[in-house]
Amino acid sequence: MKIAAAALLLAASANAFTAPRVHNSRTATSLSVAQADLDGAQGMIDDILKTKNCGPVFVRLAWHDSGTHDCNVKEEWPASGGAIGSIRFDPEINHGANAGLAGAVKILEPVKEKYPEVSYADIFQMASARGIELAGGPKIDMKYGRVDATGPEMCSPEGNLPDAEAGPEGKFGGAGGTASTEDESAAGHLRKVFHRMGLDDEAIVALSGAHTFGRAYADRSGLGAEKTKFTDGSATKLADGSETTSYTPGGSPWVENWLVFDNSYFTTITDESTDEELLKLTSDKCLWEDEKFGPFAKKFADKDAFFESYAKAHKALSELGSKFENVE
Repeated sequence: MKIAAAALLLAASANAFTAPRVHNSRTATSLSVAQADLDGAQGMIDDILKTKNCGPVFVRLAWHDSGTHDCNVKEEWPASGGAIGSIRFDPEINHGANAGLAGAVKILEPVKEKYPEVSYADIFQMASARGIELAGGPKIDMKYGRVDATGPEMCSPEGNLPDAEAGPEGKFGGAGGTASTEDESAAGHLRKVFHRMGLDDEAIVALSGAHTFGRAYADRSGLGAEKTKFTDGSATKLADGSETTSYTPGGSPWVENWLVFDNSYFTTITDESTDEELLKLTSDKCLWEDEKFGPFAKKFADKDAFFESYAKAHKALSELGSKFENVE
């Protein structure tokens, strides 16, 4: 699981990806972006989401961009990483944790082409927040006006994102990235990753709840089946109660209705009667087993409590390391 909701994804190309097309877009010296452009970008993103049902992969893209942040790095922006749009560049887009995300960047390119003054960083974070809201999740108080990283030299080092399961030596994480995340326990590893970002235990558990939305694929996160009865191309439920078969079959979900954003993750993981094809990873189960995570995991069995905490945590994650300019 690369980041707490690491396997949140729909089918997207896993081919190598280099720099995106160059647009006449904002630079680090720009002063503002127009609200009208942000509104237009949001409209296009909403249309993409409704047509492609690709919210989960947009969440993963945004999280993997912002989740590289290290709050202990005090050098000048953008040295600490974060939501700066650097994930669109090679080598970052080709990091192992980002397998499949080149396709998500490609899906969003038409938005950038039509609204070049809106940064990639804003587009990625907007697509994530809108994906969650349109899937029935909470409205997130997003802030826009992020300045983009301008080249590969601004990419974060590989190794800052979390694992869902232990490696061959029985340890989670590793010594790479800006600081070691290696730990013998899943809970300890998650804390090393998310505390490095500046996020607390409540945020870790809340963000993990986004596993309610999406699937894991073995060829990307190393987890999940080729397909399950819930992802074999048969109809799956949407937030409005309708059903769709408009998705690429494959992967393993954590919950049955994996295109709906709700709190079912917190009522499924501990239910021994749930279908055996649903994922229950070590990094999931530790949320109930850990003394400090446990109270939050139990609390979030209440949907309103989960949505309140999730919206705050998502907003915080979306702003990590960002440099903002004015919105006109």
